Amino acid sequence: MRQVTVGTVISAPRERVFDYVADISLRPSYCDHYLKDFRLARANPVGVGAAASFLLDAPVFSDRGEIAIVVTNRPRQIAEEGRVGRRGRSRTVAIYDFIREGPQTTRVELTTFSDPTTFVDRFKQRRAHRWVRRQTKKSLERLRRIFEEPQGAEPVRASVAAWEGATAPRFGGRVTGREKAASGER
Repeated sequence: MRQVTVGTVISAPRERVFDYVADISLRPSYCDHYLKDFRLARANPVGVGAAASFLLDAPVFSDRGEIAIVVTNRPRQIAEEGRVGRRGRSRTVAIYDFIREGPQTTRVELTTFSDPTTFVDRFKQRRAHRWVRRQTKKSLERLRRIFEEPQGAEPVRASVAAWEGATAPRFGGRVTGREKAASGER
């Protein structure tokens, strides 16, 4: 797939926008129109190492994918790398650039591209760049609205698959029967 770059200007400080995007658990709040079944792969959703899996809900093809944050340069850039498609054959990269345009204004640019490995993957992705451009542009507009038109409600967050916060061990500790009973689990 060709490289696709989209951008938008957000009326918020660069650090706030960076921190919001660096928290991968908040992705469903602005990307759930094309990334379905979004689940965290690790308990820590912030910064380098944060990862998630998802269903890329395209009109002609739907592919499973996974992405992880590999580089953060606060507050300038976030780079993500992952795999998409059958058996994760196609490599995908997303780079968020945060450019200060004023004291309370940030320009966010998102560059994405994919490297299909087989003929079938190249065939499926031959016109995908147009669809990806529309979807990423829409997600950046939704991100802009989160900062400029706050709703007051808590943003949608993804969770770790099979993670139960009330009964999960903390820092390697064990959950006792008494703690399970207190949380309502039997």
